[in-house]
Amino acid sequence: MSEQERFVAIEIKLAHQEDLVDSLNDVVYQQTRRIDQLEAMVNALAEHIRNASHTTPGAGPHEVPPHY
Repeated sequence: MSEQERFVAIEIKLAHQEDLVDSLNDVVYQQTRRIDQLEAMVNALAEHIRNASHTTPGAGPHEVPPHY
């Protein structure tokens, strides 16, 4: 393999690696956005549960149902 062929092969590998890094960056960005969405949902649910337990007297999560 000539020096020029080796140089071209290295350039091709570098181009593929750059494409892979760009793809991985996109995946990380999308996952970060999804994690942020899920965290917001969890926070909203936790707030909803806190509000529900304050507005319903005696309806705590560890209360025994009245028929026991």
